[in-house]
Amino acid sequence: MYVSNLETPPCNICGSTAFRVLLPARPDQAPPSHGDLVRTFSSSGNERLSHQLVACTGCGLQYVSPRLRAEAVLDGYAHGSDETFVSQMRGREITFDKSLDVIMRAWHGPSGRLLDIGTGSGAFPYVASKRGWQADGCEPNRWLCEWARANYGLNIGAGTLFEQRYPAASYDLVTLWDVLEHTPDSKREIEEARRLLRDGGLLVVTYPDIGSWIARLMGRRWVFLLDVHLYYFTRTTIRRLLEDIGFELVRLAPHVQRLGLGYILHRASPYAGPPARAASRLAVRLGLADRQVPYWMGQTLVIARKVR
Repeated sequence: MYVSNLETPPCNICGSTAFRVLLPARPDQAPPSHGDLVRTFSSSGNERLSHQLVACTGCGLQYVSPRLRAEAVLDGYAHGSDETFVSQMRGREITFDKSLDVIMRAWHGPSGRLLDIGTGSGAFPYVASKRGWQADGCEPNRWLCEWARANYGLNIGAGTLFEQRYPAASYDLVTLWDVLEHTPDSKREIEEARRLLRDGGLLVVTYPDIGSWIARLMGRRWVFLLDVHLYYFTRTTIRRLLEDIGFELVRLAPHVQRLGLGYILHRASPYAGPPARAASRLAVRLGLADRQVPYWMGQTLVIARKVR
């Protein structure tokens, strides 16, 4: 039954079970089928948030509760294809190349060994390997792993981070690009990333900041209020999560991505409605749909160093 597939998790930072409701569940919420899970929990999932959003009264972490059980979420991620996601590889390669410049300024050393968690179709390991890094990646979606092998020549570890059994202290850099907010247990994910890092190694996380000015301005129409996101971090809560686990923040700044104009307008259509759809059609007619443009709606880059 649908009800038995739900759980009410404690706060993922402080463990409290006390919360206040920020956004109630949408009244049209319906029990999901397996097909619904595959569609929602894809890399390009774009379903507007239908579940209840709460804030921990202890530390302020915002998260979905009640929510689908972790095994249902992971099952949804593992299956299905995602042609929409891989259509944007050029923009992701441009974004990651610029991001590597930022990372190298914090790294202060030669290229080393890195792991990209939730790598999608492998764009970051591909870009990093061209710049001298020995790059590994893992990804729960089998179709994306095969796409990475066929198009980038990468052997991506299929499955979750914990299924890979990587040895401790084996990486200089661990990255989670737009991944942490999707994971059923973000704290455990960061703890495992820390275990895999050598002393002084860097952790890179990007996430959509619900405390950003644009998120506050847009309110419930913020484009990152999605069913695919289980946690909603602010600068305060991401800092606390990382510092509690043993990281020292090196950089916290806006993260500007490059994506095709047509893709951006497509992602905006559930919120902007007819104007976004009309703009998308116009972009196609003018031959601008594939034009790579800067895109920022609250995305934030965090670089942290393992300190103990």
